[in-house]
Amino acid sequence: MPLVIGLTGGIGCGKSTAARQFAELGAAVIDTDEIAHRLTAPGTPELTEIFRQFGAAYRLPDGNLDRARLRERVFSDRGAKANLEAILHPRIKQEVVAALGQVKAPYAIVVVPLLLETGGYRDLIQRVLVVDCTEEQQLARTMARSKLLAAAVAAIMANQLSREERLRQADDVLPNRSDAAALRRQVEALHAQYLGMAGGS
Repeated sequence: MPLVIGLTGGIGCGKSTAARQFAELGAAVIDTDEIAHRLTAPGTPELTEIFRQFGAAYRLPDGNLDRARLRERVFSDRGAKANLEAILHPRIKQEVVAALGQVKAPYAIVVVPLLLETGGYRDLIQRVLVVDCTEEQQLARTMARSKLLAAAVAAIMANQLSREERLRQADDVLPNRSDAAALRRQVEALHAQYLGMAGGS
């Protein structure tokens, strides 16, 4: 098993950008959001179960999941959130374990948005890497990217750990408060550190 880094951060902090930069440097990147998207494609057992539990109102005319509507539901209804997690989280973790078994790189980055909230991957990861920016940046970036209203973004943020708590639990912090070039320099420094830890330097 390679060295495994759990990458997390609040919404809008730049997790996907950071993960892409690590991949460009040769790290193996496993993104749990991508796995979840694949598991909820039309025809999958997981999507069938979601429709069974949540109802046909969440099915788009083409058979796809109405992700925006479901997201709105789970961020306003803790019971619905727990039901969705019970359907998806065990299977997502199975996929992560299988993917880690195929890794040839010296280390792997597992991107888990709610890594610290769920604690579900502590048995797989050796270090927690938090991508960090200000809460004002989270709000502005998410509104620009996802076209969500400020209240919707605030509701998502309220379901995540506070910035202070994420930083408290981090082994490593990746600041993303400037531009992509500044982030890249920080990623390169961490890449060198992780190669050294993995014995790949």
